[in-house]
Amino acid sequence: MKGMIDRRQMLAGGAALAGSLALPMTALAEQRPAEQSTHNLAGFRGVRWQDHFKHLRRGAILADLPSRALHFWSEDEQTYLVYPCSVPMQDSYARRGYTQIVLKRRDPIWIPTPNMRKRDPSLPARVEPGPDNPLGTRALNLGWTYYRIHGIDNIEKIGRRASNGCVGLFNKHVETLFELVEVGTQVKMI
Repeated sequence: MKGMIDRRQMLAGGAALAGSLALPMTALAEQRPAEQSTHNLAGFRGVRWQDHFKHLRRGAILADLPSRALHFWSEDEQTYLVYPCSVPMQDSYARRGYTQIVLKRRDPIWIPTPNMRKRDPSLPARVEPGPDNPLGTRALNLGWTYYRIHGIDNIEKIGRRASNGCVGLFNKHVETLFELVEVGTQVKMI
């Protein structure tokens, strides 16, 4: 129907806008008084770090699986980022709760998990860094074995249930996040 915007178009527009959303927290508060909507310009629901974390030491990441958005707050509260993401294909693949970043990898090698190889024996034993690597250009390993926040080889997956448990971001977004987080950054997946 002419004039209608489908979910993909909305996500693409939100991704473009979210790609540039790196505002001081005070600027966000000034732009959105408490009595106004709790939605930000990218169309994701507004989220306060205080509702999920006790502190911001080393920063904080909230992966909101139902809304398919990843939120990041810097330790000094000067940076707040929100990005569209891919999420697990099935609820049974998802982990929820608190963990942290335990390893940061540039141009990671991808090795399918044993469960992935069991479900699909045709998967390669490993994929070297490059455009066909499912982990994209950066990987942030979580404290849970096999779970990561990483880039993506297929941008069509963003905004969809498309992963085996990880959270996937556009490569340009994960590269920005990679530079801001450190080992020990707290993560919550809801």
